[in-house]
Amino acid sequence: MSGPATLALPGRVLILAADPDLVRRQLVGEDLDLADGHRLRAEISTDEITPVPSLVHFDATLSHHAHIGFRAGDETPIGPGALAAGRFSVLVGGGRYGKGSSREHAPLAERLAGIRLVIAESFERIYRQNADNLGLFTATDLGLVARVQAGEAVTVDELVADRDPLAAAILRAGGLLAYGRAELAGARPVALPDDGRPRTLFEKIVRRHALATSSCPPVGAAGESGFVRADLRFIHDIYTGMARHLLAEAFGADLALHDPASILAFEDHYSYTHLSRAHRALMPFVREASRAHRAFVAEHGLAHHGTLAKGPGSEGISHALMAERYALPGQLVVGTDSHTPHAGALGCVAFGVGTTDIANAFVTGAVRFAMPESLRIDLTGTLPAGVGAKDVALHLLALPEIRAGLGVGRVFEFTGEAVAALSTDERATLTNMTAELGGFTGLVAPDAETLRFLRERRGAAPALEDWMRSDPGAAYVATITVDVAALSPMLARPGDPGNGIPLDALKEPVPIDTAYGGSCTAGKREDFDRYHEVLSWAAQNGLAVAPGVRLILQFGTLDVRRYCEARGYLAAFAAVGAEVMQPACGACANCGPGASEHRDQVTISAINRNFPGRSGPGQVWLASPATMAASAIAGRITGFSELKRGRRSSGPRPVTAPLPIGWMRSGGP
Repeated sequence: MSGPATLALPGRVLILAADPDLVRRQLVGEDLDLADGHRLRAEISTDEITPVPSLVHFDATLSHHAHIGFRAGDETPIGPGALAAGRFSVLVGGGRYGKGSSREHAPLAERLAGIRLVIAESFERIYRQNADNLGLFTATDLGLVARVQAGEAVTVDELVADRDPLAAAILRAGGLLAYGRAELAGARPVALPDDGRPRTLFEKIVRRHALATSSCPPVGAAGESGFVRADLRFIHDIYTGMARHLLAEAFGADLALHDPASILAFEDHYSYTHLSRAHRALMPFVREASRAHRAFVAEHGLAHHGTLAKGPGSEGISHALMAERYALPGQLVVGTDSHTPHAGALGCVAFGVGTTDIANAFVTGAVRFAMPESLRIDLTGTLPAGVGAKDVALHLLALPEIRAGLGVGRVFEFTGEAVAALSTDERATLTNMTAELGGFTGLVAPDAETLRFLRERRGAAPALEDWMRSDPGAAYVATITVDVAALSPMLARPGDPGNGIPLDALKEPVPIDTAYGGSCTAGKREDFDRYHEVLSWAAQNGLAVAPGVRLILQFGTLDVRRYCEARGYLAAFAAVGAEVMQPACGACANCGPGASEHRDQVTISAINRNFPGRSGPGQVWLASPATMAASAIAGRITGFSELKRGRRSSGPRPVTAPLPIGWMRSGGP
């Protein structure tokens, strides 16, 4: 399949500069020369390209939302519809373009706004793959900027010359759905020969899921691209409407899903949106997205975890439910979210894909895949009291080599005695946050702890097979060794999860307005064990949530809620004045209570990322569950140990009667 020989670029070039004034000047008609040394904005996240409120759109209206959350300094200079109005065909950015969420809304909004080529110093894997799948070209040759501005033709051949053959073929076809319809009907499992080479667990799982087609051989070595078979495929309510729309356009009445019994659907993002001030005007669109989601489920008879019958909330967050109910060691799982690696804690390969990828996988059973390199994270020693997996993750994020991009696009395999000592819930915090580390996925080899988890959560007793481990001598691009005994509680300053500092390095008091514990990362049973440890101590000592502070605890799944009820945790939460909420992604996705409402608000949160605008316009500090809970009692950022030493910024407030679980009175969307 092939398309035009040259890429039509009829519009202008927008240089996404770090200086907001330079961006504004271009929007009103001035063209800038990159050779003048304008500093490019690095690490432009998909949360900025299409902020959460934009995600209710999944058709041509999305064009008005391209880059409305883009930040230059402290400003957001690109207004609704500005890219299309400025007649731009090319965007130019710095390194790690498209980091963050896997939302395909970002490149789709750019394409719908008229963008045909994005040039950046480097790209995040999921963003670039999503762009390929939509037929949006990307390039890392900044020299193209001057050529485009001079009116010189840019050929498709040169744009795909450094891409793998599969990416090139998809781009030439005009996108993945067109390619899949023409090329993937005959995809078939293939047994790859064992050449005796030592392999990582990741490589072994992928090889057992390899597919071959008439035009694409099975994936073997690092860097090779092809397709794999997924044991489980899932989608959630932010993406289902778009997937349904794309599939209807591509297949019409011919649409039939491949093995629908292995597809799951979740309503976990929008169930509290109606209580968010930022989203009230968007509720008609939210309800339309929810209707599209439910229609797709009904049309194809899919397994579904939906919203609750009474009051707001859902059955659970997709990632958490995949680990609690579905994923098994040795499987390959894909889902429409960058935090899909959460399930890697069970010893499976789980990774996020975009909407077009999942749509293609729905109809062909084949998942686009490029074999990444592996990075070994060896955690030695014993974690000190009060230090958990979230502190380890924030420490890793702050390491210079990680900040320099060592983990981008790579597999994080967590090993060592400290990992062996972690519960599966804590391991899931590490694998979940490989998204923030820039990784392709994360996993932990299954062991006796994995079997305990599966037995207690599901009554399941799968066998651990001998092959389910990495071989001695397996190849890693690098090994990072961390002696966890030397770690202390960590924080991440607002703006990026990589802004990590030890808690005891905080020199000035940071008063807080909100403390939030929930999300896929911090809504698990063991996270609630930590919340209870702190808050029950506070209640026993006559303390409560500090005056003027709102503490929200949101369960990751209904099973977590039942666990807390059975253990009597709710009494302690009520005694200190915490608000407890039914499961949903909630504040983490700026979709409900706990998200900030104005820029001056300060939140300490146990979620996984704090990119600008991610949880509202305010400042978000990341911390472990224990540190978040202690800070809620103190009224400022502090650790549990410091709280117990009596260093409080103010006296306890009177304890008031708690609001009941699911305290919101109106129904979901």
